[in-house]
Amino acid sequence: MTAMARAENKDAAGGVTHLVADLARALREQQALSQEQLGSRIGYTGSAISALETCAQPASDQMLVKLEESIGAGLGIFEKARRYVLMDKYPPQFKDFSLMEAQAVTLSAYETYVVDGLFQTEEYARALIGGGYPKLAEQKVEELVGARMARRALFDREPTAMVELIVDEAVLRRPFGSWEVLRGQLRSLAEDARRDNVSLQVMPLERGLRGAHAGARGGMKLVETKEHHHVVYMEIEDESHLVGSPAKVAQLSHRYAKIRSQALSPDDSLSLIERLAGEEQR
Repeated sequence: MTAMARAENKDAAGGVTHLVADLARALREQQALSQEQLGSRIGYTGSAISALETCAQPASDQMLVKLEESIGAGLGIFEKARRYVLMDKYPPQFKDFSLMEAQAVTLSAYETYVVDGLFQTEEYARALIGGGYPKLAEQKVEELVGARMARRALFDREPTAMVELIVDEAVLRRPFGSWEVLRGQLRSLAEDARRDNVSLQVMPLERGLRGAHAGARGGMKLVETKEHHHVVYMEIEDESHLVGSPAKVAQLSHRYAKIRSQALSPDDSLSLIERLAGEEQR
């Protein structure tokens, strides 16, 4: 990792990352271990432990598991920290929403430009994140890709969450990285659409020709929280907006319901996705 990347990580590190770094240092020193000794014990270099303690390189999930086994003293600190360290790695505009998404009772999304992050394959996410502007360091790209893949735990979480995605047809035809990456993403979407707790619909390209298109103002995510509150999350150009006003949430929910009514049925949507996944692209 370059010195510039390390400096950027220190500047971007969140409160949880700093807390884990301080706890790791305190427990290591309490047990009279040098950075090299702790690193050797858990399969890392002394430099990696130094990077952890200075936030130059936040702890990976695997490192947290090893730290818990080695210096956790039976307290479960590093085990409990795993979820929050992961959330600390999310982009700033997504951090406040990430825990809400992970604990949602229902999650409904309408996407107009890219596949929703929850449904992205690793290859699609890497092409999307790595191809953005300004360009991110490779280590940061991999960190964000890993965090995005971890969100998929929502699909198999207990108690079960109900997840709905409405995606504009243009998204299914827009490649990132390569046509093969897109085909792999479409195949993955088709697999997710067959889950019992997932509903997936496509807004057809020609919808606007019918004189009304409820989704013309852009995407949104509707969430029913574990406390059964309803909020709406929207994001554009790295800026996020969380709507909690009951009147505004109701208005956006009505718009979303209209979007759903204008989209293809789940069965027809799946057929379209499977057809596009099998087509040879130019």
